[in-house]
Amino acid sequence: MRDKGEFLFTSESVSEGHPDKVADRISDTVLDAFLAADPYARVACETLVTTNRIVLAGETRGPDTVTHDQLAHLARMAVHDIGYDQEGFSWKHADVQVHLHSQSSDIAQGVDSAGNKDEGAGDQGIMFGYACTETPSLMPAPLYYAHLILRRISELRRNDDVSVKGLLPDAKSQVTLRYVDGKPVAATSIVLSTQHEAGMDQTHIKRMLLPLIESSLPAGWMPAEKEIYINPTGNFVIGGPDGDCGLTGRKIIVDTYGGAAPHGGGAFSGKDPTKVDRSAAYACRYLAKNVVAAGLADKCTLQISYAIGVSHPLSVYVDLHGTGKDVDEAKLEKALRELMNLSPRGIREHLHLNRPIYAPTAAYGHFGREPDEEKGTFTWEKTDLVPSLKSAFGR
Repeated sequence: MRDKGEFLFTSESVSEGHPDKVADRISDTVLDAFLAADPYARVACETLVTTNRIVLAGETRGPDTVTHDQLAHLARMAVHDIGYDQEGFSWKHADVQVHLHSQSSDIAQGVDSAGNKDEGAGDQGIMFGYACTETPSLMPAPLYYAHLILRRISELRRNDDVSVKGLLPDAKSQVTLRYVDGKPVAATSIVLSTQHEAGMDQTHIKRMLLPLIESSLPAGWMPAEKEIYINPTGNFVIGGPDGDCGLTGRKIIVDTYGGAAPHGGGAFSGKDPTKVDRSAAYACRYLAKNVVAAGLADKCTLQISYAIGVSHPLSVYVDLHGTGKDVDEAKLEKALRELMNLSPRGIREHLHLNRPIYAPTAAYGHFGREPDEEKGTFTWEKTDLVPSLKSAFGR
């Protein structure tokens, strides 16, 4: 995203009932089941969902007490929680197939610690983290508001609020903001598609949702009504996995920064924290957020790279996008490596990732969420490194 001039930038979000997000939720539910039984279990679970069918596949290493029957039941319960009991996709009647098998011994020997060898990365790859001052959560504004609109609809729907009566789980949003000199100043268009019961009038649905959209945006940001597109196809009754096949890991831009920052390419859901695709991406966000929260810069992008089976990162790169407050980026890279052990083991232990905390990450983004001390979720959103970063730079 440019830092100067006037431009438009767009991000999208999808609800927990979107087919790809249903798949993500099931994969992370499987992961949580294994971590609840053994904090050091290994899981790489992929899920496919389509018309009344759920298919789980992948590799695991964990206790035999986690059975295929249990995982099939948990998959149904995840679908039940999302809200699907429709003719084409029902938690009661969907056929659930579990094709999980043991993890490859070749991968395991690279990851496992042995003798003087520390735990290695579960794969090669590059991971990115990002933070900026555009919103209170230090997330890019287009994605922040795209998520917010859908989260509010979901909360109202789950509470049986009459203001969204007739709306169903599948939904998508898209928010376009106008930037002036790198700062968002207004929304120029909003797209919102939401599944609904048969027979609902589209004009009525639009009247239901316009106040919710306006209240989700900052005062004065609402675009002209002609630039608000609600259910632009005209009908959205058949939705979720009955309307479109869903797969784990297909919404990686929605999961991260809405396209405002680079992405390493690896998906998160269904992967245990030895997989640096997930854990190192969380560490990158954690470090970038703390840099911005410490007032060292208005924007921070951080990249870390790994090799499979190697415990230490191959590189750490920081870009402050010209917004640094008298901060040398090379010195900052060194300081961050000193403040956090960026080996796979170090990340897991620092962020307490070996716990069943992942199902809540499956919808509305893995970043910009509130950490919950009691549940142990979203630890990578804490800003507890701020004092040390300020001290390191004499603030």
